[in-house]
Amino acid sequence: MWIMTNKDALPEGNLPHIRAKLLEMSEDEWTNVSLLEFKSPMTLLMVSIFLGSLGVDRFMLVQTGAGIGKLLTGGGCGIWWLIDLFNINKLTKEYNWKKLSMWI
Repeated sequence: MWIMTNKDALPEGNLPHIRAKLLEMSEDEWTNVSLLEFKSPMTLLMVSIFLGSLGVDRFMLVQTGAGIGKLLTGGGCGIWWLIDLFNINKLTKEYNWKKLSMWI
């Protein structure tokens, strides 16, 4: 059930690995994992569309250096902002995977 709820926030290729690890977990580990909150790729896409040239999307993914770079250059004069529109979904899922992998 947990995988069904969170599958959109995680990379699809890692779902079998996640399932196997979840089945091996103790009750305490499961409690920690079930309390994790993931970033929504759709929310980050909307933030990237409207505030991406200010680097807010990168700040939300805890990529401070990239966020500052986008802020100071106006989204790389719009080029970096445009590229991030296509990459933000993948970046969000990778961020969520890193967050989950610390617990499993």
